[in-house]
Amino acid sequence: MSEPMRNPAQDRALPRPPAPASIGDRVEDVGTPALLVDLDAFDQNLARMQALADTGGVALRPHAKAHKSVAIAQRQIAAGAVGICCQKLSEAYPFAAAGIASIHISNEFVGADKLAMAVELARHVDLSICVDDVRQVAAMAAAAAAGGVRITALAEVDVGQGRCGVDSPQALSRLADAIGAAPSLRFGGLQAYHGGAQHLPHWTQRRDAARHAADLAHAYVRHLDARGIACAVVTGGGSGSAEFDCESGVYTEIQPGSYLFLDGHYGASEWPGRFQPRHALFLSTTVMSTARAGVAVCDAGLKSVAVDSGLPRLWSGQGSEWLRYVAANDEHGVLQVLQEDGPALLGNKLWLVPGHCDPTANLHAQYVCCRDGYVAELWDIAARGLSR
Repeated sequence: MSEPMRNPAQDRALPRPPAPASIGDRVEDVGTPALLVDLDAFDQNLARMQALADTGGVALRPHAKAHKSVAIAQRQIAAGAVGICCQKLSEAYPFAAAGIASIHISNEFVGADKLAMAVELARHVDLSICVDDVRQVAAMAAAAAAGGVRITALAEVDVGQGRCGVDSPQALSRLADAIGAAPSLRFGGLQAYHGGAQHLPHWTQRRDAARHAADLAHAYVRHLDARGIACAVVTGGGSGSAEFDCESGVYTEIQPGSYLFLDGHYGASEWPGRFQPRHALFLSTTVMSTARAGVAVCDAGLKSVAVDSGLPRLWSGQGSEWLRYVAANDEHGVLQVLQEDGPALLGNKLWLVPGHCDPTANLHAQYVCCRDGYVAELWDIAARGLSR
C-alpha cells in the first residue's frame, strides 16, 4: 500500500498570529480590533496630572490597574511619579520584574498563596499593603517574619465608598496598634479611597464628595495623632477627584489611573477645573458585514471592549454622524445605520471610545501607539489577566 502524500506545510511549526501593526505602519492599516493610543493626547494627560500633583505638593502614585503596562508605568515614573499602585498581588509581578521600585497594593487580601506573593514581592520592591482587620495583620506579620522581610501596612478607612475599610476610630486604633506591635510590619498611614466620588458626572458633585471624604480622613488622622501615632502617608483619590484631593491639605498622595486615557464614562463628566484631560484611548474596529438594511456589523464585541460602563460610542469624525453602536455580542458589534445615504461601510475602519478603560485594556495584548497618522510605538499589556 502506498504511503499517503504529506503536505509540506505539516512539517513546519505553525507560526504565531501576526501583531496588529508594526512601527511605521499607517494608522488606517492597523489590524482590528486593536487598542490605539493617541500619543499627543496621552503625553498631555501625563504631564497635566503630574503638574497638578507637583503644584499641590502631593505625591503622585498612579494606579496601574488602569493600563496594566510596564511601558506606561515607566513613563509615569520618569515624569515624576513616586511609584505605582496595583490592585492585586499577581498584577504587581511584571512591574516588579521590570524594576519598578515602589509598589502599593491598594486592596486587602487573605490566604496563604497571597501572603507568599506579598513576601516574595517584598524581597524585590518597597511594598506596602492595605489591611482592615486585625486578622489580616496577624497573618501578614507571621508570613513576613518567616520570610525575613518587613512590609509597610496601611490601615484602610471607609471615607464614603461603603466597601472596604474600618468605619470607626476604635477599629482604626486596633489596627494601628496591631501593626505597631508586629516587628515584621511598619505602620505607614492610611488608605482613604472613595471610588464612587470619581464617577459623579458633575464637577460640583465630585468636589463636594471629595471634600467630605477628606474631612473623614482628616478626622481619622487627628484621632491617631492624639494617640501619638503619626500618619506619614494618607493615600487615595483618583482621576475624578484629583484636583480636590491635591488642595485638601489631607492627602499626601493620590492614586489616579484613568486620567491617561479618559474613557467614555469619564469623558461624559464635566471637567471645567484645573485638570482637563483629552481622549487618548480608542478601539479601532472594521465593518465586516452590511448584509442587513439599516445595520452594520463590526469586529469588536465583548471580547474586545468592556461594557460595564455602557456601550462604546463612535469617536467624533469616525462615523458618529451616521452610526450608533447598539449591541455587543462575543465577537460582533452591532451598529445602527442612522443615514441611508451615508458612505459605503463594508471594510471601513472606525474608532470607538470604550466606556471603561481598565477592563478593556485587560482584553488586549498590546497598545498600538500612534502619532501624526503613523504607528510610533507598541507597548505590551504585560499584566493583563493577572487578577490574583
